[in-house]
Amino acid sequence: MCGRYIVRLLEQSMREWNVTAPENWIKISYNVAPSQDVPIIRVRHGERQAAVVRWGLIPFFAGGEPPKYSTINARVETIETAPAWPGPWSRGQRCLQLCSGFYEWHQDDHGRKVPYFVSLADQETFAFASLWDRSRKPDGTMLESCALFTLPANELMHELHNTGASPHRMPAILRKEDHEAWLQGSLEDARAVLRQYPADVMTGHPVSTRVNTPKNDDEKLIEPEDVSSQSSLF
Repeated sequence: MCGRYIVRLLEQSMREWNVTAPENWIKISYNVAPSQDVPIIRVRHGERQAAVVRWGLIPFFAGGEPPKYSTINARVETIETAPAWPGPWSRGQRCLQLCSGFYEWHQDDHGRKVPYFVSLADQETFAFASLWDRSRKPDGTMLESCALFTLPANELMHELHNTGASPHRMPAILRKEDHEAWLQGSLEDARAVLRQYPADVMTGHPVSTRVNTPKNDDEKLIEPEDVSSQSSLF
């Protein structure tokens, strides 16, 4: 599971990602949590569109109400069988969920659950492979939302992410060259880019447990924490 991440989108990001974005798309957060609004890129009417949607997919059939089960992550193994995913998947409602690093938890030899901040050496801001959907509330307003894909972990993430409800998994991080296939390719093209990101360009270091509380949101959250039993592992 991926349940927390950071995003640092500044004005130059609009040029880098080739989009014209609404003002609220420009976002800096060091503790993005489920149910918050997050920036995405999708294709509408043949053009890239920047949007802000709820993290935690609400299926079109749900009347605008979040399901009782978690929908922040979509497992690649259940893309066509779990209740929430087949609709947006078959309709091609794929998007780039933008991220600048994410947190996962590691249980050490003493039973402590230590948060780690994970980033990429080859992409400062990158994209999770994500689905989006739109659901109509009883009052007629539309609510848009998204869920990011997860898959079995690579070597680094298998060792690091060893606790929680879904250990030994990682988010589906897209390579730059795979963005168009994810956004506009066929279902076969899109499925082919759902693969592990290379472990040798990923790094992780322990951070403060302050990240466990969503209201804590500052740059100090990603600073290395001195945890002697963990700091040299990754």
